[in-house]
Amino acid sequence: MAQNDVRYLTPVNIEIKKEKYCRFQKSGIKFVDYKDADFLLKLLNEQGKILPRRITGTSAKYQRRVNKAVKRARHLAILPYVGDQLK
Repeated sequence: MAQNDVRYLTPVNIEIKKEKYCRFQKSGIKFVDYKDADFLLKLLNEQGKILPRRITGTSAKYQRRVNKAVKRARHLAILPYVGDQLK
């Protein structure tokens, strides 16, 4: 076996970066509804915290709207402020 031949037991992980996109701009959503709890739960983590832009890929404009909608839903008791294992 030559020194240039390197064999691995498991395949080498090559990181492929997925392109981030704003789901609101892609879907054409203009208004983030605070009454739609199922949709807002997708933007929260298990503890009920709002996921940041760097994870969701949401644009700044829609992230502000999401924050406002989640806070309104919490105020009206549609979403909990603190959740133990929401998902």
